[in-house]
Amino acid sequence: MSTPANFNGAKPIIDPDDAVLLLIDHQSGLFQTIRDMPFTEIRANATTLAKVATLAGIPVITTASVPQGPNGPLIPEIHRYAPHARYVARKGEINAWDNPEFVAAVKATGRKQLIIAGTITSVCMAFPSIAAVHDGYQVFAVVDASGTYSKMAQEITLARVVQAGVVPMDTAAVCSEVQKTWHRDDAQQWAEAYSAVFPPYQLLIESYMKAQAVVKNQEQLDSVRS
Repeated sequence: MSTPANFNGAKPIIDPDDAVLLLIDHQSGLFQTIRDMPFTEIRANATTLAKVATLAGIPVITTASVPQGPNGPLIPEIHRYAPHARYVARKGEINAWDNPEFVAAVKATGRKQLIIAGTITSVCMAFPSIAAVHDGYQVFAVVDASGTYSKMAQEITLARVVQAGVVPMDTAAVCSEVQKTWHRDDAQQWAEAYSAVFPPYQLLIESYMKAQAVVKNQEQLDSVRS
């Protein structure tokens, strides 16, 4: 795949120092319309993105579509795990990018890369992603932290946003690209974030911790014997 034009020849790689996370319309009512993947997985992935943004110091902006109506409120986990997140209320705009306050909040960060996830994929994720690319932003769409009403709708939407210059990604890839290295003091917290994306990873963490405990115990025994 060629480099999107809005990346100006640069690799389409997330720079955590230049990125903003936009979580759009992850609402309890809208979640009931999701059919392309289990909504529980989407909920867990959106929450993981919030956790990772907090670990990496990435600004988070959230918004909801008519939360007082049937679309329902935002899931509470997002602001729980990203307490620094800024919520921007909309005045009925379907496309979050049509809301001046939302765009102003993005611009105020001074950053040019946007990591976007939204429910519904074909609307809440796609519309602002395409509009942001048009305005010169580098956009990464997190597909498995977004959800829509059919697999066909997801596939058509992916084709559309890629043609517009958006880079599609999954949650684990975003985590890895933002984390960059395991050689960091908070590595354990990153490992815990991964286990929410794919629970079997928790088994790896547990086996590693057990191995570490065995090594530590052996070192203590050797020390006593010497």
